[in-house]
Amino acid sequence: MTELYEKSLRKLELDRVLEQLAAYANSDEAKARCLALEPQTDVDEIRVLQEQTGAACRLIDLKGSPSFHELKEIAPSLERADRGGSLNPTELLRIAAVLRCIRNAKAYYNGDYAQTVLDVYFQELSPNRYLEEKIGTCILSEDEIADAASPELADIRRHMRLQSAKVKESLQKIISSPTYAKSLRDPIITLRGDRYVVPVKAECKNDVPGLIHDVSSTGSTVFIEPMSAVNANNALRELALQEKKEIERILAELSAECASFRESILQSMEMLVTLDAVFARAKLSHKMNAMQPELRTNASVELIRARHPLIDPKKVVPITVRLGTDFDTLIITGPNTGGKTVTLKTIGLLTLMAECGLHIPADHGSAISVFSQVLADIGDEQSIEQSLSTFSAHMKNIVEIVGQCDRETLVLFDELGAGTDPAEGAALATALIEFCRQCGSRVAATTHYAELKVYAMRTKGVMNASCEFDVETLRPTYRLLIGIPGKSNAFAISRRLGLPDEIVEKAGSYVSENDKNFEDVLNQLEEQRAQMEQAKLEAERLKLETAQMKEQSERYYDEIKREREKAQRTARAEAQAIIDNARRTANEVADELKQLRRQMKDAADAQGVNEKQAELRRRLNEAEEAFAPAQKTAARPAPSRPIRPGDTVEVLRFGTRAQVLSVNADGSYQLQAGIMKITAKPEEVALIEETKQQAKKLIERSQHAFRNTPTKAELDLRGMSADEAVATLAVFLDSAMLANLSQVRIIHGKGTGVLRKAVQEELRRNRAVKKFRLGVYGEGEDGVTIAELA
Repeated sequence: MTELYEKSLRKLELDRVLEQLAAYANSDEAKARCLALEPQTDVDEIRVLQEQTGAACRLIDLKGSPSFHELKEIAPSLERADRGGSLNPTELLRIAAVLRCIRNAKAYYNGDYAQTVLDVYFQELSPNRYLEEKIGTCILSEDEIADAASPELADIRRHMRLQSAKVKESLQKIISSPTYAKSLRDPIITLRGDRYVVPVKAECKNDVPGLIHDVSSTGSTVFIEPMSAVNANNALRELALQEKKEIERILAELSAECASFRESILQSMEMLVTLDAVFARAKLSHKMNAMQPELRTNASVELIRARHPLIDPKKVVPITVRLGTDFDTLIITGPNTGGKTVTLKTIGLLTLMAECGLHIPADHGSAISVFSQVLADIGDEQSIEQSLSTFSAHMKNIVEIVGQCDRETLVLFDELGAGTDPAEGAALATALIEFCRQCGSRVAATTHYAELKVYAMRTKGVMNASCEFDVETLRPTYRLLIGIPGKSNAFAISRRLGLPDEIVEKAGSYVSENDKNFEDVLNQLEEQRAQMEQAKLEAERLKLETAQMKEQSERYYDEIKREREKAQRTARAEAQAIIDNARRTANEVADELKQLRRQMKDAADAQGVNEKQAELRRRLNEAEEAFAPAQKTAARPAPSRPIRPGDTVEVLRFGTRAQVLSVNADGSYQLQAGIMKITAKPEEVALIEETKQQAKKLIERSQHAFRNTPTKAELDLRGMSADEAVATLAVFLDSAMLANLSQVRIIHGKGTGVLRKAVQEELRRNRAVKKFRLGVYGEGEDGVTIAELA
């Protein structure tokens, strides 16, 4: 990477983006890798990096991010352990934490999702539960080794506790003895240099025989180890030395264990650091609401609603820009603070981010080409004072850029040609752009020179663009308009800021006629653009409305289609039930006929044979009626008035008349049909407008007909759902009551018992049922229920 390229990276602020990226990494090594990211030039390598970031984003969406918080630097510790060194508890606990991180990352990757480019890193992880648990069992904290670390350590500490109790017991006798009460500063036992002592007044130090270990800061207290406790303290000291030696042995043993797994741990550590850096890229992508761009090799850039990643997302205005598609050079003009430089930086920075494997903050459909270099000359475009030194500094940069640009270079010029005579600056800017184009570079430049606007309008492959500015509010909109040259709006801005009109008009008189004509053309273009924008918005609104209407129509069509399919399924089910019933009846009739033939041959029981033949004919007639299509009822005229209590209506499903008792709150009617009270919906009845006397006679005739209508004493519910069976049974019982049947037979089958239970619950609720029982042998047993009616 050349020095000029590195300088361009800093001007485009890639380092600030990488600092944001590093903040999402956990380990120091991963942070360092994030900060050291550089744009790549191999499109295959960049594609792999982009796919890694995309795979990590999908995993975060699916199951969250794996934890890398315990990932610490352990390579130096393992290296020292491999050379035979002994690690301290802090280092061993750090290794255990890394092993735990490896195990958790392996558990995070459980293979229950589609394969990704990250699989190879997860598969290379080698958890070591044995070593992890061994370190955790032996070391409780950085300052404490567990008793369970070894049987020897546990035994030593047990003896230490016993010996410590003996020492305290002997000293307790001294501090509680009246002999030494006046000599002691306080009746307590304390420690000095790992030995138990008692505090004695300095003037009484000869009264307590023993060894002096310490003196207080004021000199008024000496800490004496009584002679009676010296041997016990010595024994305790020996045990402490044994404890220290055993701890050193345990740490050495654990260090050797770590050294034996050094290669495996370091390899897994490397995979974890790589994954940490990859998931940091994914987290940054989520934070920026970024996407994976399309990668190209034809030196073209297309950004859709791109946002500069370093500007507050609540304030940044998205831009849509292209370069290298139908033109190779973009000339951006417009007033100061209008967003020209931000546009340049957005193009360059997003290109660099994509080449680093980062997602870019833009909408889907954006594409980035891989350039070998992105060279930028971006200075302080807001400075009012332009001196020779500023022009020289810019020109030094530009000289280096034109010396390095080629077909794989993206060149960004900010305020090209500024800082010198306008005529010479414009000419020099045009020549520089033309040179870079001849080298095959893609060029984006900002300028105020009208000459460059004319150059862009007249030159094939060069396109004007402008940053929109609202003269009324004196504020830029930051919208980039491609194909339209921008205006500096100096006169309009000055007038809005309060500059006297005579001065503005005087300044206008100094402008050449050609410049005025050019400005008039720009004004016309601006007006036409505004009209086109308005027309475009109206067209988009109409398109949206049309799409909504189409969606609504499709939704209605789908609903009608579903209803039609449902009706067809219901009709097919009903037809199939009728066919099954007819087939079952035909089979039964065939069996009965065979039996009749045998009986006729025997010439016995002629009366019984005749009765059975009649029964067979009746059942065949019933099956034929059930199989025949229902007659369509003639449409009745709409009633001339609403139905009121006392009116006579015809119950359409029974073909009988009834009297209206009341109208329910939901619009249904309570009817009296003979001895039965029934509820009917409005569509199930028709108003009969007759005299009361005629109505009375018709009702009586209907009730008589209802009672004398022949009704079967058997109901077959097999194949129905519980709800269907209960509804059918209710109608059947009503008909049986009107037919004056004393007993009925309900066939529900044995099956799972659900239908039988529903039938018997309905029989319990129905007032027309006196009692019921299951069938016995010859009646159908548990497959039927016999009900006696009241």
